[in-house]
Amino acid sequence: MNAPVSITTPLDPATFAMVEELARYRGITGEEFAAEAIREAAEHHAGMRAYIQEGIDSADRGELISQEEMEIWFEERVAARRRG
Repeated sequence: MNAPVSITTPLDPATFAMVEELARYRGITGEEFAAEAIREAAEHHAGMRAYIQEGIDSADRGELISQEEMEIWFEERVAARRRG
């Protein structure tokens, strides 16, 4: 039914060594580390796609903001990120 599937892909030796080292540090296998990394990357990209779609949908409804409002919003995000 929902059996796991496998992905096979070549890794350069430095990346493979890093994966193995980090997996050992966390007490998991390299395969488990890779699966978690792929899941996290997929979730991140799916979230970004949904976020972008929200903006597109908003614009389609005519809910637009000015360039000045966008620049203020952006600067606030940059400042918040710098604060940590």
